[in-house]
Amino acid sequence: MAFDFKKEYKEFYMPKGTPSIVTVPKMNYIAVRGSGNPNDENGEYKQAIGLLYGIAFTIKMSKKGNHQIDGYFDYVVPPLEGFWWQDGVTGVDYTRKDSFQWISVIRLPDFVTKEDFDWAVIEATEKKKQDFSKVEFFTYNEGLCVQCMHIGSYDDEPATVARMHEFMEQQGYELDITDKRLHHEIYLSDARKVAPEKLRTVVRHPIKVKGANRPVDDCSAPTGVKRRSR
Repeated sequence: MAFDFKKEYKEFYMPKGTPSIVTVPKMNYIAVRGSGNPNDENGEYKQAIGLLYGIAFTIKMSKKGNHQIDGYFDYVVPPLEGFWWQDGVTGVDYTRKDSFQWISVIRLPDFVTKEDFDWAVIEATEKKKQDFSKVEFFTYNEGLCVQCMHIGSYDDEPATVARMHEFMEQQGYELDITDKRLHHEIYLSDARKVAPEKLRTVVRHPIKVKGANRPVDDCSAPTGVKRRSR
């Protein structure tokens, strides 16, 4: 049976509908950066998703080709995720979707090296006759966070976020969203097939102990994130 990250790491992918504290380890991802409203039919976000899955399935199906990845085991491609931010906004303002900036990602199994990733980009480019130059190998050490399973429309997330923030404060933590620690969503439902009120999304925010200072060399930062202007 194929390894399923959602089932094997339920603490990261299947939290309860009540907020909880979690420490997320360093993970590698396939990533595409962009900006704009994710609902735009011909926008950057929809294009980015196609690029991500193109590389994800090239790596998954490498077992049938000449490039054999050391330590490979069969697995279910992990769910789509996204890191989101907006200039001048702490968290997310859902009424200003055009100002979104994002890093859209799919987790990579630990056995996939940068060299394997580079092979997949070349392979996908040649076979699909498509430009994959925007895709990057992305490492993120997320660290201490508060998270919750949100059921419903993405636009209704603020109510879940409010409960998360209330819980973290009760537990002695404070929000730590910065230029380098971002609002994070994991999409467990296919929005094309599931009614908005039934969508399941993991919402995760970085936190720290109240009054604590992060060390200068904090490695939780996603490399290269910038607060770009629209």
